[in-house]
Amino acid sequence: MKRADTITTTEMHTGGEPVRIVESGYPPIPGATILDKRRYVLAELDHLRTALMHEPRGHFDMYGVIPVEPDLPEADLAALFMHNSGYSTMCGHAVIALGRYAVDRGLVPKAAPETRMVIQCPCGPVAVSVEVSEGNAGAVCFESVPAFAHSLDLEVKVEGYGTVSCDVAYGGAFYAVADAGRFGLEFPGSPVSDLVRAANALSAAVREGVELVHPDAGDLGYLYGSILTDGRDGAPVSANVCVFADSQVDRSPTGSGVTARMALGHARGQAYPGDVRTFGSVTGSTMTGRVVAERTVGDLPAVTVEVCGRAYYTGAASFVMEPDDPFRHGFLVS
Repeated sequence: MKRADTITTTEMHTGGEPVRIVESGYPPIPGATILDKRRYVLAELDHLRTALMHEPRGHFDMYGVIPVEPDLPEADLAALFMHNSGYSTMCGHAVIALGRYAVDRGLVPKAAPETRMVIQCPCGPVAVSVEVSEGNAGAVCFESVPAFAHSLDLEVKVEGYGTVSCDVAYGGAFYAVADAGRFGLEFPGSPVSDLVRAANALSAAVREGVELVHPDAGDLGYLYGSILTDGRDGAPVSANVCVFADSQVDRSPTGSGVTARMALGHARGQAYPGDVRTFGSVTGSTMTGRVVAERTVGDLPAVTVEVCGRAYYTGAASFVMEPDDPFRHGFLVS
């Protein structure tokens, strides 16, 4: 076979949401900080993201992880997260998969009944704990960076739906959160295509009308997507669908979304330190969220949240990009 570039990966999923972990084939990623590295891959290596995330090697809703060298002394490993249109600042479902992967690959010393590590994400360091029983890694929990409510009961004009009330919260990324019923929809129940259309319209309205600023870094100040819920805010069990990036549908409950929803619950007096909630997804998979402690971000009241879930292996791959392949850097049909 003629010379070709090859990238090898380990394939996993958390709650049905894919996690494609790059193991070899990426060139070195320079940068003094993880946000510098994130800027570098966007500017210089984005063709590799599209090659792995898009067809024919991926699909519209593929999700990936690029392990990088941490720049924080307390971090055991670090990761960049990629999707169909770019690079996110946090990804809970990927952190859960990485926690199990790190234990199984010996990237951290294995300890029973629990192995602890710190994974540096673009939004900051995340403390991770992995259950270990009879030498096997199991459920994974992570404690979020400080999360906070940005806006409560925000009225926005959403094209095609009129004025809609929503909340905006940060859980490692910013999300708009609204009851699906405000769009005349049900979750679960309504077609996913209708939910995606409504979530995209909400995201567009919030991006146009709300300035998002994170006190710690300018790179964090953008709306990642929208979460439509079953309206059961504050209930022990709730379900939601997250639509992020370019209309990408999270199959899991969304770890950073669970964090954001728990921060909203705390801001509304519905969740206090120690309170646990269960969140469901479009696949019926679940994650739990627990308020750990009250914090501040700048002058804003915030909380840290523990999110727990399980990840599973689906395979391994060796992806080839031949130099004369017109689709070596991927494509999407939309």
